[in-house]
Amino acid sequence: MAQRDFVSRRLHSFLGLIPIGLFLVVHLTVNFYATGGAQSFNQAANFMENLPYLIFLEIVLIYLPLLFHAIYGIYIAFQAKTNVNRFKYYRNWLFFFQRWTGLFLVIFLAWHIWETRVQMALGEPLDFSMMQQILSNPWMCAFYIVGVLSAVFHFSNGLWAFMVHWGITVSPKSQKAMAYVSVIIFVLLAIVGVSAVFAFVGA
Repeated sequence: MAQRDFVSRRLHSFLGLIPIGLFLVVHLTVNFYATGGAQSFNQAANFMENLPYLIFLEIVLIYLPLLFHAIYGIYIAFQAKTNVNRFKYYRNWLFFFQRWTGLFLVIFLAWHIWETRVQMALGEPLDFSMMQQILSNPWMCAFYIVGVLSAVFHFSNGLWAFMVHWGITVSPKSQKAMAYVSVIIFVLLAIVGVSAVFAFVGA
């Protein structure tokens, strides 16, 4: 049982980086084209929508890995014990937020997929106008901003954990350096993601 749990945790960590983390970066980059206007975003989105074997790629590289990562992540979240109240160390707080952003993202991503991919399958065009309409509601806009920041934090902090769990950053010095890299990644992706949201709202 312990060996199975070890393998599952390694797989969970790996899928969080590849392909889910890579898709997050691509997704935020495509959304960032909204800062150039409706035509810029629609061209980028249209390019992604016309990739060959799109349905197969989405199922194999996004939905199945995301489903496993989410389900096993929920299991980890409720099995783990934090000691934030007793030992308020930096890493304890990051673990605490990693767990709760993961749980929030299960809700956010389910809603986001429903509002976008599912609606597109039902005949609605997934374009600038769709996102503009979704984010025209101030509460929904705030929900999306929190969702973007949660996803970026979960990825960047999870990247630090991946490097440790896979034995890439072993020494305290390398782990500290990776922590700085994670912060930089968080800041850059947060700027990209939030700028896209405001681009849809401000158009």
